[in-house]
Amino acid sequence: MLNRFSAVVVAVLAWHAGAFAAPSPQHETPQDQAPQNQASQNQPLQNQPLQNQTLQNIYGRTHQNLDGRWHYIVDPYETGYYDYRRKPYDESEKGSGGYYDDRQPKDKGDIVEYSFDGSPTLAIPGDWNSQDARLEFYEGTVWMRQKFDAAPKDGKRYFLYFGAVNYEAHVYLNGKKLGSHKGGFTPFQFDVTGKLAAGSNTVVVKADNKRHQDEIPTVSTDWWNYGGITRDVLLAEVPATYIADYKVQLAKGDARRIEGYVQLDGARKEQEVTVTIPEANLSAKVRTDANGRATIRIPVKALRYWSPEDPKLYGMTIAAGGDKVSDRIGFRTIETRGRDILLNGKSTFWRGVSLHDESPLIPGRLRGSGDMRMLLQWAKDMNCNYVRLAHYPHSEEMIRLADEMGLMVWAEVPVYWTISWQNPATLQNAQQQLTELVVRDKNRASVVVWSIGNETPVSEPRNAFMFKLADTVRALDDTRLVGAALEVHRKGNEVTVEDPLADKLDLASFNEYAGWYWASNKDMLDFHFNIPYDKPVMITEFGADALGGFHGDADTRWSEEYQDQLYKNQFRMLEAIPGLRGMTPWVLVDFRSPRRPHPYFQDFWNRKGLISQTGKRKQAFHTLKAYYDKKQQQYQQNKQNQQNQQN
Repeated sequence: MLNRFSAVVVAVLAWHAGAFAAPSPQHETPQDQAPQNQASQNQPLQNQPLQNQTLQNIYGRTHQNLDGRWHYIVDPYETGYYDYRRKPYDESEKGSGGYYDDRQPKDKGDIVEYSFDGSPTLAIPGDWNSQDARLEFYEGTVWMRQKFDAAPKDGKRYFLYFGAVNYEAHVYLNGKKLGSHKGGFTPFQFDVTGKLAAGSNTVVVKADNKRHQDEIPTVSTDWWNYGGITRDVLLAEVPATYIADYKVQLAKGDARRIEGYVQLDGARKEQEVTVTIPEANLSAKVRTDANGRATIRIPVKALRYWSPEDPKLYGMTIAAGGDKVSDRIGFRTIETRGRDILLNGKSTFWRGVSLHDESPLIPGRLRGSGDMRMLLQWAKDMNCNYVRLAHYPHSEEMIRLADEMGLMVWAEVPVYWTISWQNPATLQNAQQQLTELVVRDKNRASVVVWSIGNETPVSEPRNAFMFKLADTVRALDDTRLVGAALEVHRKGNEVTVEDPLADKLDLASFNEYAGWYWASNKDMLDFHFNIPYDKPVMITEFGADALGGFHGDADTRWSEEYQDQLYKNQFRMLEAIPGLRGMTPWVLVDFRSPRRPHPYFQDFWNRKGLISQTGKRKQAFHTLKAYYDKKQQQYQQNKQNQQNQQN
């Protein structure tokens, strides 16, 4: 019998796009399309089928891209959603009356107080803050509309997919509500089979980025609250019975066995499925059960294992009935042993950096693979083999580029600072966003750590909340490490970590700002670290603000020289930690933040970047690269020494 927590996790999994991508009660899936069966409660959670989940590998499916110029209406009072009694139009008896009707005046005597046709346009994907100067600080509702042509076919299923909408989205197709979703950084979709018109169609999205105490993230963050449809919008077409989901990865701790599953959805759930990896001369045939589920186990004799030095990706195809999906997948193992991190069984030092999903050169969220590749290449130019994608899920395209370019990834959900620890709905929201992240990226070799939060202050309610998140992510995926960016505590000149959550994690991972928020360059070396865990130590943040081009001596705050000296001092302090196995200094590039208002040094920018907002490298960039070059040589020499001893 499941305990209360397990029941919550099963509920989260069972409606993967449920309350946070909830279908409108007025527009359920047609009765002749049988819903996916509930998961058996005695199956491992990571092997249970998900209901209403997004398609695995959306870009590998037949799809129509709905990106482009969308007309938008700013609606700070939500006039287009509520009537004058503050009741939602879409919950009224008629279900109409809101802006989603996209009404045109019938004649000269008709009153319509909005017009999408007469409104300006936004580039989608893209945030509104960077595209309209009036909306730079705007937090509230914006309606967006796109028209598109469709030619739905008999015997096909159709899904309207959103890569991300920040924060709360309500979606309407041809004036009818499809549903809603909460969470600004994870994908969701709606089944629109039978709802598309042959010819012209209209999709309207109500996006609302207002911050609330009980949401994830909460009201206080340290990044720009970019609102809108910030990732791709796609209309996907699949057969009536289709490959809904799959996982194909090395088994936990076993480099000689590929393990995973295939999940079908549709009327013919029991079918033969073929999995082929031609270049590796591997294949398997399995038959799905009555729930459309089949387990995959493929013995491996020889593979090129994915690593930053050799980011090998294999072409893989899954075929079932009339459906076929192709993907590019890397195979690697990741585990800890005492204070070591073992990638493919070999000790590694993670030479990393943190970064936001934001372009320094073109304001706003990253708009495509060119922006993303630029940031990842800047990290590689610093000799990084690892990036922390903070403080929320970055795009699927970013993760796939990391796969291709050979960068390990710390993937994180925005459980950030102080949230409503005792609110069950807040916990459910956090579990849902974590689930959506893991489901989307579980086949990406680059992802080595699932992070469940950042700088969350210790308390009994917080501990209970975070323990449940740790259990949730391990139930979803037991093949990767689990981390969180903890906080440090100071006792005199000793810096330590005293957090019960550390016992639930694979890494002793924490943020520390010696030399900036406490101590200075002059006295920071008087402090020392005492980390009481037999685990790999990962420094998830340290750093200092420096205005690019502003110079002074090493004691002058905001100067490049101060930041540079702080990095050198940090290396001296951190090298004394016996279990130090990596770091992700804060941060690769300067980024926008409403918390940083100093008119000269900040101007609403966080200046801790190693690269300025204009793309110029600060002095500390080169200092960190030199340190990483040294660490790489050290580990290469250790590897060579071990090989010599074995011979």
